[in-house]
Amino acid sequence: QVQLVESGGGLVQAGGSLRLSCAASRSTVFSAMGWFRQAPGKEREFVASINWSGGSPSYSDSVKGRFFISKDNTKNAVYLEMNSLKPEDTAVYYCAWAPRSSTEESGYAYWGQGTQVTVSS
Repeated sequence: QVQLVESGGGLVQAGGSLRLSCAASRSTVFSAMGWFRQAPGKEREFVASINWSGGSPSYSDSVKGRFFISKDNTKNAVYLEMNSLKPEDTAVYYCAWAPRSSTEESGYAYWGQGTQVTVSS
């Protein structure tokens, strides 16, 4: 079992930045991590993922160039730096743990409870 706890969400104006953090209850050295989001009335969607060593980041087209994922295995943590935020980025953001990097929900075995990000126009 892996417990994941997200933090760093909040209310920000369009064009602003936020940094989400996700702390894992056990070592992330041999795991990939990902971020997903779910907006009201929509299905959960992939945002970003990173492999076990902190390399090979993948991003959805909607956030590419604005969001950046990183991983610190010494702290068992993964981060999502979000810049140039838009109102359409408003969603609950979830971090997730996987044995290998994936853009699919089905590839992830453990999920956090989510943190709300609201971007005002």
